Amino acid sequence: MNPQDRVRVETFVRVAPADAFAVFTEEIDRWWRRGIAYRIAGREPGTLHMETRLGGRIFEAWGSGAHEVGTITAWDPPSHLTFEWRSVTFVPGESTTVELWFDPHHDGTRVTLEHRAWSTIRPDHPVRHAKPPAEFLADLGMWWARLLTSLREHAANRE
Repeated sequence: MNPQDRVRVETFVRVAPADAFAVFTEEIDRWWRRGIAYRIAGREPGTLHMETRLGGRIFEAWGSGAHEVGTITAWDPPSHLTFEWRSVTFVPGESTTVELWFDPHHDGTRVTLEHRAWSTIRPDHPVRHAKPPAEFLADLGMWWARLLTSLREHAANRE
């Protein structure tokens, strides 16, 4: 495996795997950060949706616009989820893969996320922000870590 192909991040969520899986999938718009670094709509009030089934779409909708982020390619609640990921700058045929595992751990769930297939995206692609592969992947890992922190905080504060 190419180390310049993937990032892997983990967090611990103090809820059962079924609840962590449901928060990630069914409540994605509530925990996913807002702003230009995390949403296509940027500062506009957009909504992130996940169709919770194999083949379901993940998309952000705002006003009259929408961007399909990806498609669910593996659906095994409450332990496993994989989806195709497409940046707004990707052309047809370009995609990467995001895979998640929700594993029981002590009094909660270890959520592990791996985002891979970056070696299929050309080195000068705009999604890389002109960064060398190692720097780009380090930044991407921090981006996902901030999102998983939001997931953990949202799960902890659910009613």
